[in-house]
Amino acid sequence: MSTPDPDPRHTAGLDGHRTLRRGDTPPAEGGISGISHPEPPELRHAWGPAPLITVAAVIVVLIVVAIVLAFVL
Repeated sequence: MSTPDPDPRHTAGLDGHRTLRRGDTPPAEGGISGISHPEPPELRHAWGPAPLITVAAVIVVLIVVAIVLAFVL
């Protein structure tokens, strides 16, 4: 198994003082822009039919319970 860093004495781009020469450093970012894979499409509607029906049913049940409790009490 070898280390990822080579021997500094044999590293390409070093001058006699073992420092990098001007312009020898790699660029800060890659040359390819954009995404590597397509993203899923955004949702257009936050509420579908099932949640709306469920919320409406819960509201109807609460109203019926309130009416029944009003007559009982």
